[in-house]
Amino acid sequence: MNVILILHALLVLVFTVRILLRDDISPPGRLAWFIVLNVLPYFGSVTYFLFGEIDIGKRTNSRYVEVFTEIKAKAAQFMGEPTSTGELIERIYQPAFHYASSINGFYPLGANAAQLMTDSEHTLTQMVADIDAATDHVHVLFYIWLTDHAGTQLAQALICAAQRGVTCRAMADGLGSRALIKSELWQGMKESGVQVAVALPFKNLIHTLLTSRLDLRNHRKITVIDSRITYCGSQNAADPEFLVKERYGPWIDIMLRLEGPVVAQNQLLFASDWMHSTGESLEVITLKAEPVEGGFPAHVMGVGPTERRGATPQLFSNLFACAEHRLTLTTPYFVPDATVLDALCAAAYRGVEVTLIYPKVNDSWIVAAASRSYYHRLLDAGCVIYEHREGLLHSKTLTVDGKVSLIGSSNLDLRSFGLNFENNILLQDETITQAITERQQHYIDQSDEVTLSEVLAWRHYQRIWHNVIATIGPVL
Repeated sequence: MNVILILHALLVLVFTVRILLRDDISPPGRLAWFIVLNVLPYFGSVTYFLFGEIDIGKRTNSRYVEVFTEIKAKAAQFMGEPTSTGELIERIYQPAFHYASSINGFYPLGANAAQLMTDSEHTLTQMVADIDAATDHVHVLFYIWLTDHAGTQLAQALICAAQRGVTCRAMADGLGSRALIKSELWQGMKESGVQVAVALPFKNLIHTLLTSRLDLRNHRKITVIDSRITYCGSQNAADPEFLVKERYGPWIDIMLRLEGPVVAQNQLLFASDWMHSTGESLEVITLKAEPVEGGFPAHVMGVGPTERRGATPQLFSNLFACAEHRLTLTTPYFVPDATVLDALCAAAYRGVEVTLIYPKVNDSWIVAAASRSYYHRLLDAGCVIYEHREGLLHSKTLTVDGKVSLIGSSNLDLRSFGLNFENNILLQDETITQAITERQQHYIDQSDEVTLSEVLAWRHYQRIWHNVIATIGPVL
């Protein structure tokens, strides 16, 4: 019995010391781990060993450093210049654009154009048409790529393109697209000449468990066609019904089809993942920029566990701080850190019209509970909260003052803040921002407003449940 008690104490002590030695963990995160380790020491120890630290592995991290070093050395002209922010962006929004540029070294480039897709079907139809018209290359990367109608139609378009001599490169995440990667459709793509690669594959499960984490994923959604067209937004290569989680469908997504120099930046972000997964050089990737007359400034940013910690929440906080009149945010998963929560409340307190739109029913019960733990504070600060009731609102959008937009794959949760590889585009343009704002209003029209009186009327057990989940959120 004494031996068991000693081993128990040593187990808790070892992991507690490890947590105290870390400088990259927030006080709330540290506290959450302390709670779990002391209440459930064996479960907590195993969980911390598997998921406690954001470590992609030394070899993987070194390779990403090598890749971006090569990109910056060989493709600097496509990344933009530090002076471009001051030349292209209104002064009040320059701090946010400066911050975004500091993440990867992509700076705003002018002369871009964008079209907001009507819905998921419109996106698929237009994307397939663009692939069918490709003459040189097609590059695609998706976190989730299913073998349903949309996933198959996209794969067939790549197969046809490859067979007529177009260079096609397709990447899919090893976890999110695991069914496709094992399917005949994936094999058919390879046999037809489509070059395929798996992002963060499960080649050696034991090695992954010992050196990294299973839940570090590539959550990006990138399509580049002939260095002329790129797509950016929240939509995966899957039907809106999303049959793997059909009870929550349809998935409501948003996508931009862009042209201009920003296409080359998205190409470089795709290239960084392709080079890492295949070992190939940047030389195999076609790079060129085609400006659009009268276009707007925009730039790409990629975040993930290979970038500095806190880049995503700090980017959002900078954008919130720049807002003068209004900001509207849509996200399916809202589990903010203190930086984001304080910035949202601060914007509302200084008179900015802050509107937040979340799904009413979430596919993650953990996120649903944690999100609602923040409602009281947000509403008390003056934010307006809507819960979208028509399917699962999967769109990730931010509009500021009717002039600036951020769109891409990043959610406002701890996974996007540190675990996932994400891609986003930040732009300044009144016309496209107005289009996104109108789409956000469409979401609001299909939503129920959450009032402070409703939140205060929640039963005690509901509030306790929400707050408990939020407290241990960094562990979950």
